[in-house]
Amino acid sequence: MPLSIFGFQAMWSPVMIGVIVFLTILYFLITVKWRNDFKVSEPLKMKEAVYFLVGIVLLYIVKGSPVDLMAHIMFSFHMVQMALLLLLIPPLLMKGIPWWVWKVVIELPVVRKVFPVLTKPLLSLIVFSGLFSFYHIPMFFDYIKLDEGLHGTYTFILFLSALFMWWSIIEIKGITGRLHGLKKIGFIIGSAVLITPACALIIFTGTPLYDTYTNSDSWLKAMELCVPASTLAGLSLSGPELFSNMTPIADQQLGGILMKIVQEIIYAVFLMSIFFKWYKNEQDNAEEITQKALDDLKVQARL
Repeated sequence: MPLSIFGFQAMWSPVMIGVIVFLTILYFLITVKWRNDFKVSEPLKMKEAVYFLVGIVLLYIVKGSPVDLMAHIMFSFHMVQMALLLLLIPPLLMKGIPWWVWKVVIELPVVRKVFPVLTKPLLSLIVFSGLFSFYHIPMFFDYIKLDEGLHGTYTFILFLSALFMWWSIIEIKGITGRLHGLKKIGFIIGSAVLITPACALIIFTGTPLYDTYTNSDSWLKAMELCVPASTLAGLSLSGPELFSNMTPIADQQLGGILMKIVQEIIYAVFLMSIFFKWYKNEQDNAEEITQKALDDLKVQARL
Protein backbone atom coordinates (compact mmCIF):
# COMPACT_ATOMS: atom_id res chain seq x y z
CA MET A 1 0.00 0.00 0.00
CA PRO A 2 1.49 3.41 -0.98
CA LEU A 3 2.42 5.92 1.70
CA SER A 4 0.63 8.64 -0.27
CA ILE A 5 -2.66 7.54 1.34
CA PHE A 6 -1.56 9.41 4.48
CA GLY A 7 -1.39 12.74 2.66
CA PHE A 8 1.21 15.46 2.12
CA GLN A 9 1.27 16.65 5.73
CA ALA A 10 2.18 13.21 7.08
CA MET A 11 4.74 12.51 4.37
CA TRP A 12 6.60 15.82 4.21
CA SER A 13 5.76 17.64 7.48
CA PRO A 14 5.33 21.32 6.47
CA VAL A 15 5.90 22.34 10.09
CA MET A 16 9.31 20.62 10.10
CA ILE A 17 10.15 22.31 6.79
CA GLY A 18 9.39 25.65 8.41
CA VAL A 19 11.58 24.85 11.42
CA ILE A 20 14.49 23.75 9.23
CA VAL A 21 14.27 26.85 7.03
CA PHE A 22 14.08 29.10 10.11
CA LEU A 23 17.13 27.46 11.74
CA THR A 24 19.13 27.67 8.50
CA ILE A 25 18.35 31.37 7.99
CA LEU A 26 19.15 32.08 11.65
CA TYR A 27 22.45 30.22 11.34
CA PHE A 28 23.66 32.32 8.41
CA LEU A 29 22.39 35.56 9.95
CA ILE A 30 24.39 34.88 13.13
CA THR A 31 27.54 33.55 11.47
CA VAL A 32 27.67 36.01 8.54
CA LYS A 33 25.44 39.10 8.79
CA TRP A 34 25.56 39.62 12.59
CA ARG A 35 29.07 38.25 13.14
CA ASN A 36 30.61 41.66 13.84
CA ASP A 37 28.17 42.24 16.70
CA PHE A 38 30.05 39.63 18.74
CA LYS A 39 33.07 40.63 20.82
CA VAL A 40 35.08 37.77 19.32
CA SER A 41 34.31 36.16 15.99
CA GLU A 42 35.81 34.71 12.82
CA PRO A 43 34.56 34.47 9.25
CA LEU A 44 32.41 31.41 8.64
CA LYS A 45 34.51 28.59 7.18
CA MET A 46 33.26 26.63 4.21
CA LYS A 47 33.64 23.31 6.03
CA GLU A 48 31.57 24.63 8.96
CA ALA A 49 28.73 25.63 6.64
CA VAL A 50 28.91 22.23 4.92
CA TYR A 51 28.80 20.35 8.23
CA PHE A 52 25.80 22.38 9.37
CA LEU A 53 23.87 22.05 6.11
CA VAL A 54 24.47 18.29 5.93
CA GLY A 55 23.36 17.96 9.55
CA ILE A 56 20.24 20.10 9.14
CA VAL A 57 19.20 18.34 5.92
CA LEU A 58 19.73 14.97 7.57
CA LEU A 59 17.63 16.18 10.52
CA TYR A 60 14.77 16.94 8.14
CA ILE A 61 15.14 13.57 6.42
CA VAL A 62 14.88 11.57 9.65
CA LYS A 63 12.18 13.73 11.31
CA GLY A 64 10.23 15.34 8.47
CA SER A 65 10.40 13.20 5.34
CA PRO A 66 8.66 9.86 4.62
CA VAL A 67 11.45 8.24 6.66
CA ASP A 68 9.74 9.59 9.79
CA LEU A 69 6.41 8.18 8.62
CA MET A 70 7.99 4.78 7.98
CA ALA A 71 9.58 4.93 11.44
CA HIS A 72 6.06 4.95 12.88
CA ILE A 73 5.02 2.05 10.65
CA MET A 74 8.05 -0.25 10.98
CA PHE A 75 10.40 -0.73 13.92
CA SER A 76 13.46 -1.22 11.70
CA PHE A 77 13.02 2.31 10.29
CA HIS A 78 12.59 3.63 13.82
CA MET A 79 15.96 2.23 14.89
CA VAL A 80 17.77 3.67 11.86
CA GLN A 81 16.07 6.99 12.62
CA MET A 82 17.32 6.83 16.22
CA ALA A 83 20.86 5.92 15.14
CA LEU A 84 21.13 8.88 12.76
CA LEU A 85 19.35 11.32 15.08
CA LEU A 86 21.52 10.52 18.10
CA LEU A 87 24.86 9.39 16.69
CA LEU A 88 25.41 11.31 13.45
CA ILE A 89 23.39 14.54 13.44
CA PRO A 90 24.73 15.90 16.80
CA PRO A 91 28.43 15.80 15.82
CA LEU A 92 27.65 17.27 12.38
CA LEU A 93 25.75 20.21 13.88
CA MET A 94 28.39 20.69 16.59
CA LYS A 95 31.19 20.86 14.02
CA GLY A 96 29.09 23.17 11.86
CA ILE A 97 28.51 25.82 14.55
CA PRO A 98 31.59 28.11 14.89
CA TRP A 99 33.49 27.98 18.18
CA TRP A 100 32.78 31.61 19.01
CA VAL A 101 29.02 30.96 18.84
CA TRP A 102 29.42 27.99 21.18
CA LYS A 103 31.46 30.17 23.54
CA VAL A 104 28.68 32.75 23.79
CA VAL A 105 26.04 30.07 24.37
CA ILE A 106 27.84 28.18 27.13
CA GLU A 107 28.75 31.43 28.90
CA LEU A 108 25.13 32.56 29.24
CA PRO A 109 24.30 32.99 32.96
CA VAL A 110 21.84 30.09 33.18
CA VAL A 111 23.77 27.76 30.89
CA ARG A 112 27.12 28.46 32.56
CA LYS A 113 25.94 26.94 35.84
CA VAL A 114 24.60 23.63 34.53
CA PHE A 115 26.59 23.01 31.34
CA PRO A 116 29.86 21.89 32.99
CA VAL A 117 27.90 19.34 35.02
CA LEU A 118 25.78 17.99 32.17
CA THR A 119 28.83 17.57 29.92
CA LYS A 120 31.04 15.72 32.41
CA PRO A 121 32.27 12.71 30.37
CA LEU A 122 31.22 9.88 32.69
CA LEU A 123 27.90 11.48 33.68
CA SER A 124 26.93 12.36 30.10
CA LEU A 125 27.79 8.84 28.94
CA ILE A 126 25.71 7.18 31.66
CA VAL A 127 22.76 9.56 31.19
CA PHE A 128 22.63 9.10 27.42
CA SER A 129 22.97 5.32 27.57
CA GLY A 130 20.40 5.15 30.38
CA LEU A 131 17.84 7.30 28.55
CA PHE A 132 18.31 5.30 25.34
CA SER A 133 17.96 1.95 27.11
CA PHE A 134 15.01 3.13 29.23
CA TYR A 135 13.21 4.34 26.10
CA HIS A 136 13.37 0.89 24.52
CA ILE A 137 11.96 -1.01 27.50
CA PRO A 138 8.70 -2.30 25.93
CA MET A 139 6.32 -1.03 28.62
CA PHE A 140 7.76 2.49 28.60
CA PHE A 141 8.27 2.57 24.83
CA ASP A 142 4.60 1.82 24.14
CA TYR A 143 3.47 4.32 26.78
CA ILE A 144 5.61 7.12 25.36
CA LYS A 145 4.62 6.36 21.76
CA LEU A 146 0.93 6.80 22.59
CA ASP A 147 1.28 10.35 23.90
CA GLU A 148 2.33 13.05 21.42
CA GLY A 149 3.54 15.54 24.04
CA LEU A 150 5.46 12.93 26.03
CA HIS A 151 7.00 11.45 22.88
CA GLY A 152 8.18 14.84 21.61
CA THR A 153 9.56 15.85 25.01
CA TYR A 154 11.41 12.57 25.55
CA THR A 155 12.88 12.63 22.04
CA PHE A 156 14.13 16.19 22.58
CA ILE A 157 15.68 15.30 25.96
CA LEU A 158 17.32 12.22 24.40
CA PHE A 159 18.72 14.41 21.61
CA LEU A 160 20.13 16.88 24.15
CA SER A 161 21.72 14.03 26.10
CA ALA A 162 23.38 12.91 22.85
CA LEU A 163 24.78 16.44 22.38
CA PHE A 164 26.17 16.39 25.92
CA MET A 165 27.76 13.00 25.29
CA TRP A 166 29.37 14.12 22.02
CA TRP A 167 30.68 17.25 23.76
CA SER A 168 33.52 15.17 25.22
CA ILE A 169 34.54 13.94 21.76
CA ILE A 170 34.11 16.76 19.26
CA GLU A 171 36.97 19.26 19.20
CA ILE A 172 35.89 22.90 19.36
CA LYS A 173 38.51 25.64 19.34
CA GLY A 174 38.89 27.56 22.59
CA ILE A 175 36.66 25.22 24.59
CA THR A 176 38.37 23.34 27.41
CA GLY A 177 37.40 20.44 29.64
CA ARG A 178 37.21 17.80 26.92
CA LEU A 179 38.81 14.40 26.62
CA HIS A 180 42.03 13.99 24.63
CA GLY A 181 43.82 11.23 22.77
CA LEU A 182 43.34 7.70 24.04
CA LYS A 183 40.73 8.81 26.58
CA LYS A 184 38.41 9.67 23.68
CA ILE A 185 38.90 6.19 22.25
CA GLY A 186 38.00 4.64 25.59
CA PHE A 187 34.96 6.92 25.85
CA ILE A 188 33.63 5.86 22.44
CA ILE A 189 34.20 2.18 23.20
CA GLY A 190 32.38 2.65 26.49
CA SER A 191 29.42 4.23 24.71
CA ALA A 192 29.22 1.31 22.28
CA VAL A 193 29.30 -1.18 25.15
CA LEU A 194 26.64 0.57 27.25
CA ILE A 195 23.91 0.60 24.60
CA THR A 196 24.65 -2.96 23.47
CA PRO A 197 22.35 -4.64 26.06
CA ALA A 198 19.30 -2.76 24.75
CA CYS A 199 20.14 -3.76 21.17
CA ALA A 200 20.84 -7.35 22.24
CA LEU A 201 17.43 -7.59 23.90
CA ILE A 202 15.78 -6.39 20.71
CA ILE A 203 17.79 -8.72 18.46
CA PHE A 204 17.81 -11.97 20.41
CA THR A 205 14.36 -12.04 21.97
CA GLY A 206 12.10 -14.66 20.47
CA THR A 207 8.87 -12.64 20.52
CA PRO A 208 7.77 -9.18 19.34
CA LEU A 209 8.19 -6.70 22.20
CA TYR A 210 6.27 -3.58 21.18
CA ASP A 211 2.49 -3.31 20.96
CA THR A 212 2.76 -0.11 18.94
CA TYR A 213 4.21 -2.15 16.08
CA THR A 214 2.15 -5.33 16.47
CA ASN A 215 -1.23 -4.54 18.05
CA SER A 216 -3.57 -2.91 15.50
CA ASP A 217 -5.26 -0.56 17.97
CA SER A 218 -2.00 0.57 19.57
CA TRP A 219 -0.35 0.96 16.17
CA LEU A 220 -3.16 3.17 14.86
CA LYS A 221 -3.05 5.27 18.02
CA ALA A 222 0.72 5.69 17.69
CA MET A 223 0.32 6.68 14.04
CA GLU A 224 -1.50 9.81 15.22
CA LEU A 225 1.95 11.18 16.17
CA CYS A 226 2.62 11.91 12.51
CA VAL A 227 -0.72 11.44 10.71
CA PRO A 228 -3.73 13.70 11.42
CA ALA A 229 -6.49 11.78 13.25
CA SER A 230 -9.00 12.95 10.63
CA THR A 231 -6.92 11.31 7.89
CA LEU A 232 -6.61 8.04 9.80
CA ALA A 233 -10.36 8.01 10.45
CA GLY A 234 -10.99 7.92 6.72
CA LEU A 235 -8.67 4.96 6.12
CA SER A 236 -9.27 1.26 6.62
CA LEU A 237 -6.00 0.01 8.12
CA SER A 238 -5.26 -3.16 10.07
CA GLY A 239 -1.57 -2.75 10.85
CA PRO A 240 2.00 -2.40 9.53
CA GLU A 241 1.69 -5.66 7.58
CA LEU A 242 -0.06 -3.62 4.86
CA PHE A 243 3.24 -1.88 4.11
CA SER A 244 5.75 -4.73 4.50
CA ASN A 245 6.02 -8.48 3.99
CA MET A 246 8.24 -8.81 7.06
CA THR A 247 6.96 -10.49 10.19
CA PRO A 248 6.94 -8.34 13.36
CA ILE A 249 9.78 -10.33 14.94
CA ALA A 250 11.90 -10.09 11.77
CA ASP A 251 11.27 -6.34 11.59
CA GLN A 252 12.24 -5.97 15.26
CA GLN A 253 15.43 -8.00 14.94
CA LEU A 254 16.42 -6.15 11.77
CA GLY A 255 15.97 -2.88 13.65
CA GLY A 256 18.35 -3.94 16.40
CA ILE A 257 20.92 -5.15 13.88
CA LEU A 258 20.73 -1.96 11.80
CA MET A 259 21.12 0.16 14.93
CA LYS A 260 24.35 -1.64 15.84
CA ILE A 261 25.67 -1.53 12.27
CA VAL A 262 25.07 2.22 11.90
CA GLN A 263 26.53 2.81 15.37
CA GLU A 264 29.65 0.76 14.64
CA ILE A 265 30.25 2.54 11.31
CA ILE A 266 29.93 6.01 12.85
CA TYR A 267 32.07 5.12 15.86
CA ALA A 268 34.69 3.42 13.66
CA VAL A 269 35.10 6.61 11.61
CA PHE A 270 35.55 8.70 14.75
CA LEU A 271 37.92 6.15 16.31
CA MET A 272 40.17 6.16 13.26
CA SER A 273 40.15 9.95 13.09
CA ILE A 274 40.99 10.30 16.81
CA PHE A 275 43.71 7.64 16.67
CA PHE A 276 45.48 9.15 13.67
CA LYS A 277 45.35 12.65 15.20
CA TRP A 278 46.75 11.30 18.46
CA TYR A 279 49.47 9.33 16.66
CA LYS A 280 50.45 12.35 14.53
CA ASN A 281 50.63 14.53 17.64
CA GLU A 282 52.84 11.96 19.36
CA GLN A 283 55.19 11.84 16.37
CA ASP A 284 55.35 15.61 15.92
CA ASN A 285 56.03 16.23 19.61
CA ALA A 286 58.06 13.12 20.43
CA GLU A 287 61.05 14.98 21.86
CA GLU A 288 58.90 17.26 24.02
CA ILE A 289 56.89 14.32 25.36
CA THR A 290 60.05 12.33 26.12
CA GLN A 291 61.64 15.25 27.93
CA LYS A 292 58.50 15.80 30.00
CA ALA A 293 58.43 12.12 30.96
CA LEU A 294 62.12 12.29 32.03
CA ASP A 295 61.47 15.42 34.08
CA ASP A 296 58.54 13.72 35.82
CA LEU A 297 60.74 10.73 36.64
CA LYS A 298 63.42 13.00 38.13
CA VAL A 299 60.83 14.73 40.32
CA GLN A 300 59.50 11.37 41.53
CA ALA A 301 63.06 10.16 42.26
CA ARG A 302 63.72 13.19 44.47
CA LEU A 303 60.54 12.51 46.41
